[in-house]
Amino acid sequence: MEDRVRVVIAEDSVLLREGLTRLLTDRGHDVVAGVGDADALVKTIADLDGRGELPDVVVADVRMPPTHTDEGVRAAVTLRGVHPGLGVLVLSQYVEERYATELLAGSSRGVGYLLKDRVADVREFVDAVVRVAEGGTALDPEVVAQLLGRSRKQDVLAGLTPREREVLGLMAEGRTNSAIARQLVVSDGAVEKHVSNIFLKLGLAPSDGDHRRVLAVLTYLNS
Repeated sequence: MEDRVRVVIAEDSVLLREGLTRLLTDRGHDVVAGVGDADALVKTIADLDGRGELPDVVVADVRMPPTHTDEGVRAAVTLRGVHPGLGVLVLSQYVEERYATELLAGSSRGVGYLLKDRVADVREFVDAVVRVAEGGTALDPEVVAQLLGRSRKQDVLAGLTPREREVLGLMAEGRTNSAIARQLVVSDGAVEKHVSNIFLKLGLAPSDGDHRRVLAVLTYLNS
């Protein structure tokens, strides 16, 4: 059982909204509100905050009424500006680089971007919600692949080996060193060495603390 978190879901499809609610409540989490458009999301968060009941995380569709373009992610960015400690996990049918980059351009804590297909893996989805609620990151592997693929043309990547880029991609998905080691079938020590090399080549000093993992990813996304 993951740590219990409080969630607000913003999704215009009633079927999907109810499905997400069921997935989370079945794992012991509290879905404190479900809304169908971006305006209702912003109002709900304001109301909850006014009562001292701000949730841990918002799960929002990128595209919501009335235009079904970018209302969801715009609301997410707005909420992050007003409530920096609020976790935001956005869901999208396709990889949309502009929206992913915009979401990641602000604070590096408590953000996530997943493709909706990822919801089919219940454990992975719920883990992502909890990770974002606790201030971590959760980036879909497809999003990471596209964003890092675009960044490979930049000089900042010149010093990284292919294995270090692979490790960075898995870091961007929110995986721990141990999880990366299992994925790549190498030792924990080998992963720690790769991560240290990435930090060194990107000029991220030890004083940056644990945030260096996120800063390393954001350096690529913003390059």
